[in-house]
Amino acid sequence: MELADRRQAPIVSVDSMQIYRGMDIGTAKPTLEEQARVTHFMIDLVEPEMEFSVAQFQATAREVVDRHEEVFIVGGSGLHFRSVVDPLDFPPTDQSLRESLENVEDPVGALVGADPGASDFVDIKNRRRVLRALEIFHLTGETPTSRSHQPHRRRIEQYQPLYEFRAIGLDPGPALGERISQRVASMREAGLWEEVSRLWHRLGRTASGAVGYRQLAMAIEGEISPDEGWALTARATLALARRQRTYFRRDPRIDWQPWDDALDRRVVGAARALGI
Repeated sequence: MELADRRQAPIVSVDSMQIYRGMDIGTAKPTLEEQARVTHFMIDLVEPEMEFSVAQFQATAREVVDRHEEVFIVGGSGLHFRSVVDPLDFPPTDQSLRESLENVEDPVGALVGADPGASDFVDIKNRRRVLRALEIFHLTGETPTSRSHQPHRRRIEQYQPLYEFRAIGLDPGPALGERISQRVASMREAGLWEEVSRLWHRLGRTASGAVGYRQLAMAIEGEISPDEGWALTARATLALARRQRTYFRRDPRIDWQPWDDALDRRVVGAARALGI
């Protein structure tokens, strides 16, 4: 917020759940006051009942980036970040085809029959990924092996972007668990329980999987106690943060900054690293 304000540049959120209207507290969405201070994009795009694919996200976010001389891409989901800055492609989907593939008795056999080398590129123990590979094959004729040989795949593997950018990462290190506990406590105080209660029966397939919403919904439905719901929320948030850390640490383009509890010093370090 501080750097974007200084540069008079908008923020593009790449948080996969901030696109949903009403999911405010649980996604740590910027407040209306913060959005009035700095223009934000990719927030409050659709109702929580709706699906919004990564391909749709990519197209919408790139339109924003292309309209501005400079933006700050902030957050969130590693896949959504890379979908904007890197040459990722997302093959078409077909719901009726997917439903028919769900009934295939041996999807792994079907995939390997079409592509004997598929296991080199698809986790064949992951049914969802196997079905997606079959869906792509039926819709495009492309197998996991043939897709792996496409020229842009090497660019993706080598982290060669479509857009020139500088990236920094801020990681609190050993303080991560404590900061997440504080975060969950502040969300509890801000009314996350009430937000989940209000939205739970409206959430679509993707939105219902959001960390915090899924765990608290179990408590709201009486499957577990409220205290267990909050404890699960903290554990799931920590697990998500660790997965995000692992994902982003693989990206050699990110300049990781040492953590400092003082916000003003973090801002100075970030500005220096970004050369602004």
